[in-house]
Amino acid sequence: MATIFGLDYQTLWFLVIGGVFTGYAILDGFDLGAGALHLFFNKETSRRIALNAIGPVWDGNEVWLVIGGGALFAGFPGVYAAVFSAFYMPFMLFLTVLIFRAISIEFRSKESMPWWRKMWDVCYCLSSTTIAFLLGVVLGNLLLGIPIDDKGNFTGTLAYFLNPYSVMVGITTLALFMMHGAIYLVMKTEDRLYTKLTVMVRNTTIFFSISILLLSFYTLLYIPHLSNAIRNNSWMFFIPVAMVFAIANITRMVAKRQYRFAFVSSSITVSLLLIIVAVELYPNMVISTANPAYNLTVYNSASSEKSLGIMLLVAAIGVPLVIAYTTFVFWTFKGKVKLDEMSY
Repeated sequence: MATIFGLDYQTLWFLVIGGVFTGYAILDGFDLGAGALHLFFNKETSRRIALNAIGPVWDGNEVWLVIGGGALFAGFPGVYAAVFSAFYMPFMLFLTVLIFRAISIEFRSKESMPWWRKMWDVCYCLSSTTIAFLLGVVLGNLLLGIPIDDKGNFTGTLAYFLNPYSVMVGITTLALFMMHGAIYLVMKTEDRLYTKLTVMVRNTTIFFSISILLLSFYTLLYIPHLSNAIRNNSWMFFIPVAMVFAIANITRMVAKRQYRFAFVSSSITVSLLLIIVAVELYPNMVISTANPAYNLTVYNSASSEKSLGIMLLVAAIGVPLVIAYTTFVFWTFKGKVKLDEMSY
């Protein structure tokens, strides 16, 4: 079996996909969080500033989702087929609201009538909230496991997806993105809107802290397989400990109004949460609740080693380019938002 740095190609590609989806969660997470908070801004100027805070970056951030989907298809076609067929209706709803979110941002400023702008404001807020919640629901079901047979075919019903655990993960994901988005917005604003957002940051931080605490208790009590890896490997205990410290540092930096450091800690929290997910799932990628023998792993659902080797080379070239482009865009549009004739 071919290896790089002591890791086989299947595991490396699993890490690449995990890294890409983590990048998406961090980058588009604050966009979605800002959208979920949009209707809390009452003034037209405030809403325009909030939109222009994400205006230069939101569409580029979604590129990470496209890369992640393509990487999953190329590296683990069996997982791609099983997940996208099982979650067909949720993904169709996800794509629909993703489209409406995009056109809400672009169409809002095309007309000046109040009813027109209010309509797209509501659409933008609802679509952003729905996307964040659906991402959590899908993640929750993957953690819990889904009923698939030996061929990877989904054998459940649509109602199966809205189980208590997946709903809790959906709410926690929404809370995390709202906090992440509020911290980003407060870094991009000033004056009265800045003051309003400092309150929103505190409230969303409390919302997330309560959500993640309840989800953690529920997981430990009722979903024991999601803590087996860390329980059986004591050296991994540093991961949840680091996450606790990252969340604590968010509240500390928010209290000091050092929002850049709070945003870094928020991003680290997103990363550590997904690292815990990866650790607890590996080597599984899709858990079958029908029969453990039907689980889709990094080995029984991967492409050939030759294909993985070629794609790892492509990823080694392409991913740094995407990171460089993303860094350049954020550096170019750093600083506070100023409205002009070209603004949304």
